[in-house]
Amino acid sequence: MDRPPDDVMSMEQLAEYLKVSRHTLYKLAQDGRLPGQKVGKRWRFLRTAIDDWLSQQPHGGDDKMRPGDRQ
Repeated sequence: MDRPPDDVMSMEQLAEYLKVSRHTLYKLAQDGRLPGQKVGKRWRFLRTAIDDWLSQQPHGGDDKMRPGDRQ
């Protein structure tokens, strides 16, 4: 476990990293569409898993915001 400390991100850090609202990220994480893990009551995300997930997302795919979705 020689990971740099910033390799694990909180929901707030992930929202800043992806420039997406926390509300949207909570929804994706709770639906199992975003790679993350709950530690107690808090979500944690590995930067490498997020980067892999991003590279696998089709442009304009299911995770795209739809009219009426809140950010």
